[in-house]
Amino acid sequence: MIGTLINMITVAIGSSTGLLIGERLPERIQQSVVTGLGLVTLTVGLQNALQTGNIIIPLLSIGPGVILGEMLDIDGWLNAFGGWLQSRFAGQPQAAANGDDPRARFINGFVTASLVFCIGPLTFIGSIQDGMTGDYQLLAIKSVLDGFASLAFASAMGIGVTFSIITILVLQGGLALLGTVAGEVMSAAMITEMTATGGLLLIGLSLVLLDVKQPRMANFLPALVIAPLLVALGEALGIPIYPL
Repeated sequence: MIGTLINMITVAIGSSTGLLIGERLPERIQQSVVTGLGLVTLTVGLQNALQTGNIIIPLLSIGPGVILGEMLDIDGWLNAFGGWLQSRFAGQPQAAANGDDPRARFINGFVTASLVFCIGPLTFIGSIQDGMTGDYQLLAIKSVLDGFASLAFASAMGIGVTFSIITILVLQGGLALLGTVAGEVMSAAMITEMTATGGLLLIGLSLVLLDVKQPRMANFLPALVIAPLLVALGEALGIPIYPL
């Protein structure tokens, strides 16, 4: 779990720096920073989504995945957890001068940063590799990227971004612990389609950052589990995963 710990440290340093900078930046600059992050997230999402060898797999993953996520209300649970963190560690919210709800700002920063930092190929491949072999090189690269991203996020979204280190610990740490098992059974096709499905989720998250739409992206997370399971099922049944 060395890679996960490094990632947590870089996000903590980056977000702390962002909080110091953010207090000195006008609101219009903060909004432009979020827009820029949205454009980058959109680009990364497109790159990941286009890695799929068969778009039907992400399609069949997204549909049942979001239905399951809505039934479980993952987004609601994540927002409630963010609200609890805000009340427990960030004190009682005070009304902002510009009329923003500090509690909603905290939750938005926490949820958005958690999703950005924990959806993507480096998260899954890097964590599994770290667990299997102890090689944390990919997570070290991700840590540097997340450090800069957390600086920008925190400057615009506030202290909620810092608490995304909890999500990093739980998800990446859990994947690393499961890496010795999951890494041995997951084929290259399973990882590829999971990455492509994650790309679609990042595209959806970019819509939030760009203020185009506000989808409950956390409810799409089960699709990341369904995608590799569909590939595994196809491989077990001898069904061609990728068309000739």
